[in-house]
Amino acid sequence: MTSIMYPPKPSPGDRIAVISPSAGLPELFPRPYELGLQRLREEFELEPVEYPTTRKMGTTPQERADDIHAAFADPEVKAVIASIGGDDQITVLPLLDRELIRANPKPFFGMSDNTNLLAFLYSTGIVGYHGASVMVELGRPGAMHPQTAESLRAALFTSGAYELRPAEHWNDVTRDWADPATFDSEPTTRPGAGWTWLNADQVVEGRGWGGNLEILGWLLMADREISHDLAVYDGGALLLETSEELPSGTEVFRILRNFGERGLLRRFSALLMGRAKTRSFERPNSPVEAARYAAEQRAAVQRALTVYAPDMPVVFDVDFGHTDPQLVIPYGGTIRVDGPARRITVTY
Repeated sequence: MTSIMYPPKPSPGDRIAVISPSAGLPELFPRPYELGLQRLREEFELEPVEYPTTRKMGTTPQERADDIHAAFADPEVKAVIASIGGDDQITVLPLLDRELIRANPKPFFGMSDNTNLLAFLYSTGIVGYHGASVMVELGRPGAMHPQTAESLRAALFTSGAYELRPAEHWNDVTRDWADPATFDSEPTTRPGAGWTWLNADQVVEGRGWGGNLEILGWLLMADREISHDLAVYDGGALLLETSEELPSGTEVFRILRNFGERGLLRRFSALLMGRAKTRSFERPNSPVEAARYAAEQRAAVQRALTVYAPDMPVVFDVDFGHTDPQLVIPYGGTIRVDGPARRITVTY
């Protein structure tokens, strides 16, 4: 990849493809999915287009790849969004037709396991958008978080600079989608404490790359969509966040150590670290346990950077990834990190 382009943006009234490249979870949890579709229609004035695997569990990688191809090839579809993530998208990557997608560039929105497709688009030369799946952010009980909605609207319909702002109130507790009472009210939020800056004496600007840390580790092991020519990442802004599986501080450090040994970490000009998700159904941490988990993760990141990129500007607890609100980050797009002013500006 020698250059990267922003695909044309949709307009209200256009069609948007809704695909499930990882898992057809809308089949199991139709309520948040239908709510997300409703908001695409009513709040964003877009017409969702579904595909054979969108609401179907147990589909093959080839079937999901076929839906991706159909979504990008359809001239009536102006953007593509994932229903949700999963853990199997890496098996779809070898089946994708890079030339077809390169010839039909469209904004793609997704996160978590959709890091796979975002990395594919980056190496294909197309800017993607990290964030805003149908079931999670658009299907949020009660209402979308205003900051998520504002960021998504700007990323969908506008081009140019957009300043990210720390959340005044946030949440990382996911309630049970199988319980109808979940959708009777908005999630309970906590006061935000802003972002934490390290090495904040610099102003840097570069293209965003990264995503979910665990998925990036898988890509590294499978030798997929991480270029052997590390110069393509020079000066970029590294985006990292962790999932509801709550990887330990030790695991986070080991993945970052492997990135360091590969020579990747020192290529980037800044790191934006998403606020860690600290609770899950399997691990319903108390507030004290959640705070300890977040502190251990931050220490693991700092430990790795001390060895491999000690002077890199870092911003912790940025509101993207498995958190609420969720800011949309242009993947491959321009990100400006202004340490002295404590400002992050992205170009949608």
